[in-house]
Amino acid sequence: MSKTISRRGLVLGGTGLAAASGLGLAAPAIAQSDPIRIGWLAALTGPSSAPAIGFNRGVAWATETLNAAGGVKGRKVEIVTRDTQGDPTKAVNATQEMISQLKVHAIWGPTNSGESLATTAIMARGKMPNIHPCVVNSLIDPKKYPNAFRIAPSNIQWDDAVRGYTLTIAKARKVAVIGDTTGYGVTAANDSAAGFQKDGAEVVYKANIDATQPDMTPDMLRARNAGAEAIVIWSVSTGMIARMLNTRAKMGWDVPFIGHPSLSSGEIGQLIERPENWKKVYCIGYRSCSYDANGKLPPRSEELVQRLSGKVNLQDTLFWWVACGIDAVNIIADAVKETGSSSSDAIIRHWNTLKGWPGYYGEYSYTPEDHNGYPGKDVVMSDASSGRNGTFALAPGYG
Repeated sequence: MSKTISRRGLVLGGTGLAAASGLGLAAPAIAQSDPIRIGWLAALTGPSSAPAIGFNRGVAWATETLNAAGGVKGRKVEIVTRDTQGDPTKAVNATQEMISQLKVHAIWGPTNSGESLATTAIMARGKMPNIHPCVVNSLIDPKKYPNAFRIAPSNIQWDDAVRGYTLTIAKARKVAVIGDTTGYGVTAANDSAAGFQKDGAEVVYKANIDATQPDMTPDMLRARNAGAEAIVIWSVSTGMIARMLNTRAKMGWDVPFIGHPSLSSGEIGQLIERPENWKKVYCIGYRSCSYDANGKLPPRSEELVQRLSGKVNLQDTLFWWVACGIDAVNIIADAVKETGSSSSDAIIRHWNTLKGWPGYYGEYSYTPEDHNGYPGKDVVMSDASSGRNGTFALAPGYG
C-alpha cells in the first residue's frame, strides 16, 4: 500500500498550482484535495522486525478504513513506507527523503529507539510532526524536539512496571539484566540496571548480546553462576529471546524471564522447542490488551477485535502493536480533520491540546510541556504464554 509521488506528478502538480495562482482561482481547493501523506519508518525486515510488522497491520487497516469512508474531509490518506531494516543509517536516509523530497505531512516511527535516536533531531530541524512508540526517555523533550510526541509508554514507565513486579511479586533481589546490542537494547539495559540498584537490588550479571548470536549458553551460564533469581530482558529480537528460553530449558534452570513486550510475541511460540519453554515468562502489557477471568477485554478493545476479525491476523503478533498502528494513523488524520489543515504547525498545535484522546491502545494526553501521552497506570505485566488474538492474561500475583 506504500506509495510515492513521481517526479512527473510533482512537476505537473506544481505547474497546475502556479497556473491557478496566476488566475487567482482554485489553489486552495487543489491543496485541500491533495492526499494526506504520512511517512512510515518501519523496520519490516531484519532481526528486530516483529513490532513493525504488527504496527504495519494496524496502519494498513486504519488507512483502508479511513479511505473507504471518504478520507479526511475528502482527502485520501496515503502511507509512504520505507523499510529501515532496523538500521539507523537507513532510517536517517529515509527521514531526509521524506522531508526534502516526498514532502510528507507527518512521520510515524521509527519503531525502535536506536533508529529514533538517529532521526529525532533531523525531524526537529525540519519541523516535521513526528509520533512514535519508542521508549528511550531522552527522545521526548518538548524544548529540544517540540515536534516529537510519544504514543507509547516511556522507558521509565516500562522500568517501573518490570522492576515493581520483579521485586515485589516475583521476590527476586538478585537479577541479570540483558539487552541486545542495538541503541535501544544498550540504553534500556543501562536504565534498568540503574533502577534496580537504586531500589536496593543486586544486578549480578549485565550483558548486551548480539541478536544474531546462535548460542546463548555462555551468557545463561554466567547469569546462573552469578546467582540470578530473575532474567530481565530488554530486546525486540524474538529469535534471540527464543534461543535464551530454549537454553534455559536445556539447563534445567527454573528462573523467570521478566521484561520487554516482545517476550510475548507469537513468533516465539513458533521458535521455541517445546511449549513448556515459554512458561514463567512475564512481559510488559497493558490494561487495554488484558482479558479478565471470563476472557473478556475492555469494551473498546473487544469492539476492535470484532472489527479486525477476518481482516487482520492477530495470531502471530501483539494486539497493542496493531492497535498502536491504528491510533498513530488516526491521531494524525484527526489533527487534519479538526484543524482543517495538514500544515506542520497546525498538526503540532492540535496535538499539544489533546486530553484523553480515545485511542484503542490508550487514551493520550499532551501539553506543550509534556509530550509523553500514555497513562502510566495502564502499564501492567502479562503472562507471556497466555496470548489469544495478541492479548494476554495478567501475570500471576496481581490483586
